[in-house]
Amino acid sequence: MQFNVNNSPFNEEQREYLNRLIPTLTEAQKIWLCGFLSFPFIAGHEQSVQVDQTAAPKMEQSIQTREVTVLFGSETGNGQSLASTIVEKLQAKQLPVQSFSMDDFKPQNLKKVQDLLLITSTHGEGEPPENARSFYEFLHSKRAPKLENVRFSVLALGDESYEFFCQTGKDFDKRLEELGGERLYPRVDCDVDFEDPAEQWMSGVVAVLHETSNANASAISVSEKQAAATLLEEKQSVYSKKNPYPAEVLENISLNGRGSNKETRHLVLSLEDSGLTFEPGDSLAILPENDPELVDSLINELGWNPEESMQINEEGDIYSLRKALLSKFEITRLTKSFIQAAAELFHNEELKKLAAPGNEEKVKAYLDGRDLLDFVRDFRPVQLKPVDFIHILRKLPARQYSIASSLKANPDEVHLTISTVRFQAHGRNRKGVCSSQIAERIQPGDMLPIYVDQNPNFKLPSNPDTPIIMIGPGTGVAPFRAFLQEREAEGITGKSWLFFGDQHFSSDFLYQVEWQKWLKNGVLTKMDVAFSRDQAEKVYVQHRMLEKRKEFYQWLEDGAVVYVCGDEKHMARDVHQTILTILEKEGGLTSEQAAVYIDQMRKQKRYQRDVY
Repeated sequence: MQFNVNNSPFNEEQREYLNRLIPTLTEAQKIWLCGFLSFPFIAGHEQSVQVDQTAAPKMEQSIQTREVTVLFGSETGNGQSLASTIVEKLQAKQLPVQSFSMDDFKPQNLKKVQDLLLITSTHGEGEPPENARSFYEFLHSKRAPKLENVRFSVLALGDESYEFFCQTGKDFDKRLEELGGERLYPRVDCDVDFEDPAEQWMSGVVAVLHETSNANASAISVSEKQAAATLLEEKQSVYSKKNPYPAEVLENISLNGRGSNKETRHLVLSLEDSGLTFEPGDSLAILPENDPELVDSLINELGWNPEESMQINEEGDIYSLRKALLSKFEITRLTKSFIQAAAELFHNEELKKLAAPGNEEKVKAYLDGRDLLDFVRDFRPVQLKPVDFIHILRKLPARQYSIASSLKANPDEVHLTISTVRFQAHGRNRKGVCSSQIAERIQPGDMLPIYVDQNPNFKLPSNPDTPIIMIGPGTGVAPFRAFLQEREAEGITGKSWLFFGDQHFSSDFLYQVEWQKWLKNGVLTKMDVAFSRDQAEKVYVQHRMLEKRKEFYQWLEDGAVVYVCGDEKHMARDVHQTILTILEKEGGLTSEQAAVYIDQMRKQKRYQRDVY
């Protein structure tokens, strides 16, 4: 609906402003605005729209509340998405709230904060995500202010299979308390299956904030119910982990040539009639199934009936033991919390010794490379019921893959580039859960449950003339295929430079024909490749960057956006250090100045990483 002189009482300037504003509002914001504007009617029942001078101060007093500040640290977008969700929930309660990426929040304003909600993931060896690093360092410095009047709560995201599980969230929580803050709700640590605990944290936080506010409940009860219904309807209408879309497999081929040491699959899935959309840089999540052979070996080892039925969750879902182990629970990775829980159930003295306090290093060593079958063979349980065993297992997490296609170039399809994981450990052959399922058990015509996971922190620049540098060895090249498909579909020919690396030119040059086509038609300006095993001395993408360091530096000075996708522990760190080296050698910067330069690039969204 557009406002004009015939259907509204607004003047020309007001009408123009409203016509620009209304289309940008979310449903929750529109509902909140309706409740706010209708307050005089609800509070006074028969008051006129014009509130007199005596009524206005009274209304202002009745809805005075503490302002809520939401800060998020996120690389893949999960933290940012959760921040948006809790903002909507708080707005539905008519609580004043503002939200910032930690990068965009001015640290000196921390002393002005009243109620602080902090959402953060953890990366690497317990490190903060890139857009939380500077705020993390400020908070742990002597410059951090005292926070005696601040209430706070922390939601920590992580992966329990890693040693420093949710470490950044734990550090923030501890530091805020040290600075004098009051914990308004306990910290919640989320594993990769974060939706339910995150929802519990949000519900608890919102309840505390609403209870302690002075908002007039009668004035907002209608809009609260409307907003809650709208949010529920929106969530139910979108495909998600709890409601995945069954996508048909259209194509599943190997990209590697004969003699390769690798098996990389190109997977094409149909999105026809799904309504799912995505942008280059987003990820696709697949809900995988465990290897049936591993499941059967586990059940046989325990001597259980695979068809025994049991309730597997609080929702009351009933599954057979075999089906539950196939599709609902993690059996290829062990965690410290599982070891501790099993020690209480297994009645195994050796296991109790391992799980005893002070044995953290032994537990860490044991976890490396072992799965559930190893565990029950090493620590055989006594009188253990299958249903009790199921309830200490970790839920089987979705596997996320960078999308390798553009929806504009390939309508109703999504493409993935998946490296098949196979290795040997402790005398047994091991397989990646999802990658081996794709490689060994999925054929065209089969269905895979999927949902889109948006990543707002890995996106093409809004200005098509901005130069881009893409660095992606192996399957890390996937999102850059999507980038170039998108640019070709939109007719964009701005400067672009791709660094790609793998083992062998003859067998591992993924999508070679496509890169060559884009080089020929100008969609791709430059490409440098590094095939590590084609010569005696290994050559990687960072070596090619150093060889072209003068030109690389000039592209940075010209405003290029740098994208890095792939392995975080080795490749991404080496590439990061190489960029610093280029800044020092070609820009004449000190190491400290180079670090500031790259930090400014990150804050300007000119240094984006999708690493794992």
